[in-house]
Amino acid sequence: MEDGGVIQIGGIEAAGLVKHFGDIAAVDDVSFSVGGAEFFGLLGPNGAGKTTTIRLMTGILRPDAGNITIDGIDLLAEPFDAKMRIGAVPEVGNIYADLSAMENLDLVGRYYGLSKEERRLRSKTLLETLSLWDRRDDLIRKYSKGMRQRVSVACALIHEPPVLFLDEPTEGLDVQSRRIIIDLVKQMNRKGSSVILTTHNIEEASRLCERVCIINHGKIITISSPEQLRMAYEKNLAVEVSFNGKIDRCLLEECAPGKIEEWGDKFRLHTDDPDKTIQKIMEVRREHNLRIVSIQTVGPSLEDVFVKLTGGIK
Repeated sequence: MEDGGVIQIGGIEAAGLVKHFGDIAAVDDVSFSVGGAEFFGLLGPNGAGKTTTIRLMTGILRPDAGNITIDGIDLLAEPFDAKMRIGAVPEVGNIYADLSAMENLDLVGRYYGLSKEERRLRSKTLLETLSLWDRRDDLIRKYSKGMRQRVSVACALIHEPPVLFLDEPTEGLDVQSRRIIIDLVKQMNRKGSSVILTTHNIEEASRLCERVCIINHGKIITISSPEQLRMAYEKNLAVEVSFNGKIDRCLLEECAPGKIEEWGDKFRLHTDDPDKTIQKIMEVRREHNLRIVSIQTVGPSLEDVFVKLTGGIK
């Protein structure tokens, strides 16, 4: 498992970042690197310092200490050149409600020095991909939240940036908008863009990210791949069982020394001895004439690891 040290692997580098708000250290000696075309997750509870870290790395805030390199360019020394290589979808949308989708994209394209023809072609491609072409001339204020977020993503991608920051890009969105946005971001990543994602959706991070950085109270706890994190805690096993009818959980309390959780129609019994737990479950089945629909041993999920490392989701 890696520590928070800087590794020279390209793309993006943060070294010793510190940011205080009064007496509070929102970011406290944060260091990590993201390689070219890497999909990197930044996870942590509310108030952990994720958004502040993103704001430092996109040049919205200036760190009290530390250095940031974007695609080989020092963000603090050459902010304009570094920002030209960044695409960002902030936690709160920054598109203009009194402009249409096409007008927003055209405006952003101008900021990045794209020609009129480039702006037209890229806007058309993005809006078609995001299923918004038919609504391209409608004012943004007439859009749903999911549609507005899709336009925000399009604005972040119109200049085809080598580095893309996404701060909770799918928070509170409908399933269709979430899938459309994620598919487009994955497409950009396959083309070579480095992606830094902050999210509360741990399943999403596990599915998308090659590595994740878990941060809490402004400090990095660990950086590793989702699978390596799970393997590091593989001794924290559970037995998951489902019966053919609803049963009282008290029947299973003698089956495992750890806690028992209800997952829909299943029970998850945490244990350090799955074999013994399964034997006791079988005894309960016989004594109460129950039928088991399914039973399996499961390892910890990334969410389990996250909760253990951060002390719970706050």
